[in-house]
Amino acid sequence: MRIPVITNLHYSKRLVFGAFALMIFLSSYWLWLDYKDFQKTLLSIGKEPDGFVVAKGSGVNRLAEHLTSQGILSHPYYFKLLVALSPELAQIKAGEYRFQQDVTPREFLIHLNQGVVIQYPFTIIDGQTAYQIFEKLNRDTNLIGLSEAQQANITQQLGIEHINIEGWLMPETYSYSRGEDAFSLLKRSSDAMKRFLASEWKQRELNLPYENQYQALIMASIIEKETGISSERAEVAGVFVRRLRKNMRLGTDPTVIYGIGPEFNGDITRKDLRTPTPYNTYLIKGLPPTPIAMPGKESIYAALHPADGTALYFVADGTGGHYFSDNLAEHNRAVQRMLRRNRNKKN
Repeated sequence: MRIPVITNLHYSKRLVFGAFALMIFLSSYWLWLDYKDFQKTLLSIGKEPDGFVVAKGSGVNRLAEHLTSQGILSHPYYFKLLVALSPELAQIKAGEYRFQQDVTPREFLIHLNQGVVIQYPFTIIDGQTAYQIFEKLNRDTNLIGLSEAQQANITQQLGIEHINIEGWLMPETYSYSRGEDAFSLLKRSSDAMKRFLASEWKQRELNLPYENQYQALIMASIIEKETGISSERAEVAGVFVRRLRKNMRLGTDPTVIYGIGPEFNGDITRKDLRTPTPYNTYLIKGLPPTPIAMPGKESIYAALHPADGTALYFVADGTGGHYFSDNLAEHNRAVQRMLRRNRNKKN
């Protein structure tokens, strides 16, 4: 009879199928265990001094390939599987990251998902000029530089109603991430200055000799360059406000220096004081046409809240501050004292 042969064949197929199924199960189980071990793997990445940069437009596949090419990741398919099983981790944010210690693949992805990127400081110092700030921006390799179009009409793009950006950037320290556009940093700074100036203008003293906020900003920039002592700013402002009211020339060296430009060698001369420029306040009456630096908040406040008094002149007193005088004769004596001190220091 042939029936037992058929039965044995059927039984043999079942044995083969069972063995094949067992092999698949054991392989899958082994892969699963291997995947579980992968999840515990510690990645050494983005430590001091170098960070780890995720380029804009990078997805999980591109990230896995990059990590593998760098020798950081040995199982790119497990990395992709981790994201497939936890799709919320797929939303990675571009930027530069730093890890103080080794991290698991999941911890790494969570960090990228949260966008905890390295922050760099960019500081605008009270009294810096636009020229100095743009030089610093151009040297900063972590920022994307300004395009030619942006440089050509920067004030228009920043929403500033004047052709000169001088005075319109708020001195502060701004945090940014690598690859950020320099324009966005300037936008934050100019918006901060516009908000602060508008707020202080509403609370200004009455009867000030300014026609608008811009003239107050110009005055604040002169105060900023004249003194670095907080307690003197309102007094310096008072001198300049009284001079404007009396139709006197401001006669302030920092405006002359600004008119000379980057070529100024650090030593102001009588020739400089006699050379006409739109900023030479020894020759022109009233305020110069634009600010001469980026004024800080204290100088803006002083320009809008000048101190009362009768002084019309001031000169350095040799201690870092200034001596204030009511009349020219007293002022000239103070100048002579200052010149004698300077000569004695040289000797």
